[in-house]
Amino acid sequence: MPAPLPQVWFNGALCAIEDAHVSILDRGFLFGDGVYELLPVYRGVPFRVDQHIARLQHSLRETGIPTPYDAQGWRNVIDTTINANGESDVTVYVQVTRGADTHRDHAFPRTQLEPTVLVYCAPLPQMSPHLRRDGVSAIVREDIRWGRCDIKSTSLLGNVLLRQQAVTHDAAETFLHDGQNIIEGSASSLFAVIDGQILTPPDGHEILPGTTRDLVLELAREAGLPARFAHIALDDFRRADEIWVCSSVREVLPVTRLDGVEVGNGRPGPRYREIDELFQAYKERLIREQAA
Repeated sequence: MPAPLPQVWFNGALCAIEDAHVSILDRGFLFGDGVYELLPVYRGVPFRVDQHIARLQHSLRETGIPTPYDAQGWRNVIDTTINANGESDVTVYVQVTRGADTHRDHAFPRTQLEPTVLVYCAPLPQMSPHLRRDGVSAIVREDIRWGRCDIKSTSLLGNVLLRQQAVTHDAAETFLHDGQNIIEGSASSLFAVIDGQILTPPDGHEILPGTTRDLVLELAREAGLPARFAHIALDDFRRADEIWVCSSVREVLPVTRLDGVEVGNGRPGPRYREIDELFQAYKERLIREQAA
């Protein structure tokens, strides 16, 4: 990801990034006791911002961290940070930790802490056209993460180690399994096209509900394509006609090689081309509507 832009929102106000300092006793620093959210902004329009805020609020509720803002307050903070940096195509990173205590203790402090809030922008990474045209590679590994992946926690060491395995193998992503079923990517959601059906694993504690994934399902169903939540056996995943990886920044990309073996015929499939066309059209329509 590109480096952050110079103006950040930190604990209630804009400041220069070099002036944003976190205590060494912040529980996010000591324990990864915090949550985060990431969303793309196209031509100044935050993409699916309501869905991202809803997921952030879910993570805060599930961890017992007080929410610093209501939904409208978060929208205002996000817009303020975007406008302060003067760029229209960015990613917005939002992080909230439980705050800084007076000492290190695993248990929550008896007195409620003031959450530490950070919001910053970075230039939106540009996806090379050849990734949509040619597809990407991925690998499959056993899931070693914790049991509440529905919380978008800053405690990401398991994801980091699994994602690094993809980098080591010149792959774009590591897909995770529980010994029986495929779950999701180390930093993404996934789809598989099997026997003409567009499938994605259902929500649960072991999976992060994907905002991009949910949009893909919406678009597919509106277009009359057969798309649904379903458990996907690992063996079925390996024989899928098409596999896609999707996330807020990557959007939807076809996986054409899995563990070194071609997926389908080794080229992006027809269902992917349909979904990508629908996704790009939706994005343009949303930008026009928000700009009007």
